[in-house]
Amino acid sequence: MLAPASATSPVVSRLAPTPSGYLHLGNAVNFVLTWLLTRQAGGTLHLRIDDLDRARLRPAYLDNIFRVIDWLGIDYDHGPSGPDDFLRHHSQLLHLPEYNRVLRRLAQQPGLVHASQRTRTGGPDAAVPLDTPGAAWRVHVPNGTEVKFHDAWQGETIVPLGALMPDFVVRKKDGVAAYQVASVVDDLRLGTNLIVRGLDLQPSTTAQLWLASQLSETPSFNAQRIAFYHHKLLTDEAGQKLSKSQQRPLDAGVLDQKGGKQAVFRAVAELLYLPASASETLAMLQQAFANG
Repeated sequence: MLAPASATSPVVSRLAPTPSGYLHLGNAVNFVLTWLLTRQAGGTLHLRIDDLDRARLRPAYLDNIFRVIDWLGIDYDHGPSGPDDFLRHHSQLLHLPEYNRVLRRLAQQPGLVHASQRTRTGGPDAAVPLDTPGAAWRVHVPNGTEVKFHDAWQGETIVPLGALMPDFVVRKKDGVAAYQVASVVDDLRLGTNLIVRGLDLQPSTTAQLWLASQLSETPSFNAQRIAFYHHKLLTDEAGQKLSKSQQRPLDAGVLDQKGGKQAVFRAVAELLYLPASASETLAMLQQAFANG
């Protein structure tokens, strides 16, 4: 049975949705898995919404996050109470100075960061000075770089980061920190030591581990202190990974899921190898997980 990894300090985890579409079944399953692991350990759960992608943010998507949490019946200990509270007191925009400090430190490391932008003809990226307007900052991951860590769900894991993400973005063309930087900074600020993600984000996990190891300010973001759980992905009827970017105009996400929230609990029970009878209610699912 899957159980929270042992830790020398109290478990701290987070729900970290992005308001770039309506939350789908996979998002809801991740929420419930994170909630179960955190509550089983008697830990603290934060709601941390990643809203730096302002081009895709919509009020309806932000509201949907809170509606899904209420619908599932799960709770969290710290974070915004609703959309207005989030925008006023919890938006990532309030933490831009923290992200920028890390970006400046990365840029000071010899040969680590370079700027690039597309040519007007649509050709390959051209190297430009770091202060060039509209240029993205990328980090150079040396060829052959591998990141090894213990995945609490998948076991000992080796990811060829140099092949998969050889020059990932750390600052977007709009001058704002990219996901990999912001996620590390946010998790360090919250004291996160348990992170639940889908397997598709395992390369991002290794990118963040490697990135954090480059700076003296961020070494505590490591696989010795943080337990990472990467669960298998849910797919649609065609076998394709669920994605908010593939949603059609009339899609309502998981709130319109056939079978209701029991479909979410059933998917969680299957991932945890719990009996199907445990999927009737959240309380039954939690009890079966505790007894497993």
